[in-house]
Amino acid sequence: MCLATAYKEKMEPDSVLLEYVSRIDVDGNTITLTDVMGATRVIEGSIKMVDLANSKVVINCLPE
Repeated sequence: MCLATAYKEKMEPDSVLLEYVSRIDVDGNTITLTDVMGATRVIEGSIKMVDLANSKVVINCLPE
């Protein structure tokens, strides 16, 4: 099983949106992250980068 950490804008510890991400759903500008336990986090923005080898996802978030 490959689990990822999702970051807001840059890969820094204080930018973590969700850890142990097992699923990412994208619908337009809406990104739904789901972790291995089934918890979800919905973010408005776009995926900037996905690094499958290192289990990292970077998301450009829209201003709230």
